[in-house]
Amino acid sequence: MTEAVKMVGITKKFGSVTANNGVDFSVYAGEIHSLVGENGAGKTTLMRVLYGLYAPTEGEIWINGEKVEFSSSLQAIQKGIGMVHQHFMLIPRLTVAENIILGSEPGSRFKLDRRGAVRRIQEICDQYHLAVDVEARVCDISLGMQQKVEIVKAIYRGARILILDEPTAVLTPQEIDELGIILKTMKNQGMTIIIITHKLQEVKNFSDRITVLREGRLVTMVNTAETSVEEIAYLMVGRRVSLGGKKKSEPGTEPILQMKNICVQDQGRELLKDINLEVRRGEILGIAGIDGSGQDILVDVINGSLRPKKGTILLGGNDMGNARPDKRRADGIGIIPQDRHRHGLALDFSVEENLVLGYQRNKRYESRGVINFRKRREWARQAVSQFDIRPRNENLPARALSGGNQQKILISRELQLDPQLIVANQPTRGVDIGAIENIHNILTEQRERGKGLLMISMEIDELMALSDRIAVMYDGSIMGVLDIREATREVIGLMMVGHSKEEAFAAVKEKGDGCHG
Repeated sequence: MTEAVKMVGITKKFGSVTANNGVDFSVYAGEIHSLVGENGAGKTTLMRVLYGLYAPTEGEIWINGEKVEFSSSLQAIQKGIGMVHQHFMLIPRLTVAENIILGSEPGSRFKLDRRGAVRRIQEICDQYHLAVDVEARVCDISLGMQQKVEIVKAIYRGARILILDEPTAVLTPQEIDELGIILKTMKNQGMTIIIITHKLQEVKNFSDRITVLREGRLVTMVNTAETSVEEIAYLMVGRRVSLGGKKKSEPGTEPILQMKNICVQDQGRELLKDINLEVRRGEILGIAGIDGSGQDILVDVINGSLRPKKGTILLGGNDMGNARPDKRRADGIGIIPQDRHRHGLALDFSVEENLVLGYQRNKRYESRGVINFRKRREWARQAVSQFDIRPRNENLPARALSGGNQQKILISRELQLDPQLIVANQPTRGVDIGAIENIHNILTEQRERGKGLLMISMEIDELMALSDRIAVMYDGSIMGVLDIREATREVIGLMMVGHSKEEAFAAVKEKGDGCHG
């Protein structure tokens, strides 16, 4: 088979840090190839070298048998390479068509051939079954549609080799299935596709071959049909990995958190609409929803940083009223924030200082204005050991640690006072598979100890693996709460885009009946 991409001995150094170390990577023309590895394995760096964003320190790149040297992404585009980044590069106020042609406008110097551009865009959409509304403004379309726009934009510029960086990170289950169909259609028409992803089931579903990187080096290349999700995880980490934690007991029935008729408004817009929700002792209640459906507002209301227009919040049966965030934490609420850098850590502070941040005036560590450094240090050393925070040096600045170990600092800090309610907002975002396993085990251990956990996640598989019940949010409302025994990816996906629980089950049943018929 013809090699569309051949990278030989690629090394990329940033000062004293080696991101890629002598990596060989090849992709056949007309295949879907997955590039996997833990955080920091060098996946994105290698693809940025291929796309011309970085020049390799050493090594060679061959495209369709021709040796090339790229000093910019424009040169890569001219050789038929396109890249869809994890964070879309679109201008929200412009239309779909305007975004696609921006920088490659057809027509003369003085007149734009808009009609010709729209015709060419429509031809691409028809050829690859990419349904987009060319006249809609980007700010008015879904994230799944925005991704299609990025794909059309790359093809419009002549891409025959397409790199997708974490393509399913913001998609609903239905959009993920649709993307899989689109990619296979593109492959059948001769496109070469490289996917960077950490979602191993999608690696299995989408790709023909898989290349595994670890610590900047090539581990192996395998045929997808000849391996399993468990084997891929083993190759990435170097040991067996078990995700989903260990739930042994049945969830409790006693409510620990009750939210009754919670409404939040901002400048006349309803951000939360009559939220009724409860978290019980000894259970994990998962929150699913498209990003921006009200999950972050829900957390702000629970932690006390945002006051609802109306409604009641009870913790252990006691009305929290207008209690401030520090009072709520003292009463037994632990918050693991979504963005550990902006809202969780002081990166230049030491691990020890971050482990008490927000609790430094607790009587464990302070008495009459005097800090008890001995107790603080004892706690830090205990946390570093108990939660396996690496390197095991509480004096290092937090920024010196990996994302997974930074996340462990947050989790251990919020658990130190034994809270009765733990709110975990995207607890495994941006961490590698080894750290995910560790975090899952910590969360299910807290559940087994009778704590109530509210867990928000964009990862449907994670919610289904850990949760006892799943509440689905859409546009500030709860569309329904599913017992884990009745929850399916299809039902959750339909509820995420605005269907009620009953409508979602009916639609799935009708589809199933139709298939059997």
